[in-house]
Amino acid sequence: MLRFIGPLVVFGLLVLVFIKGLDPERNLNELPSPFLGKEAPQFDLPRIKLPDERVSSADYAGEMVLINFWATWCAPCRQEHPFLLEIAESGIIPIYGIDWRDHREHAIEWLQVLGDPYVASGYDEDATTGIDWGVYAAPETFLISKDGVVLYKHLGALTSTVWEEDFLPLIETEKVR
Repeated sequence: MLRFIGPLVVFGLLVLVFIKGLDPERNLNELPSPFLGKEAPQFDLPRIKLPDERVSSADYAGEMVLINFWATWCAPCRQEHPFLLEIAESGIIPIYGIDWRDHREHAIEWLQVLGDPYVASGYDEDATTGIDWGVYAAPETFLISKDGVVLYKHLGALTSTVWEEDFLPLIETEKVR
């Protein structure tokens, strides 16, 4: 009798895990960053278009910015790109790009053909900066405060709904602070 209780308990625990995994209220794009509320990781990368020049976290010190990890091989990155152009044109907040695990030539062509929403784009060829930031997959967008603190992280394509519901309230709160 006791030898049947162990497997029954394990089965019951697995059922609970599966039920939690099927929760319709769960946001699949929400993977918390260990940096939320903490200082954003520092970086110093060659620029995509001008490899002899650098872009680093020092470039936006004292400024609230978006950091957008992207790649040309990333379908959701292409999907979000027109919206990033809209944000850049609005002047609400500067966007810095980090081209992640990509080919420089492809990235240059992408920005020439589709437009360049970034103040500057760093080239993270070996993904070291992405690893430092805890990037799971492209695209990922981080909202960084004037103090260099990560206020928010979004995994997946940035849309107008996500922008209005998640980013804008934090940006407005930060601006009056």
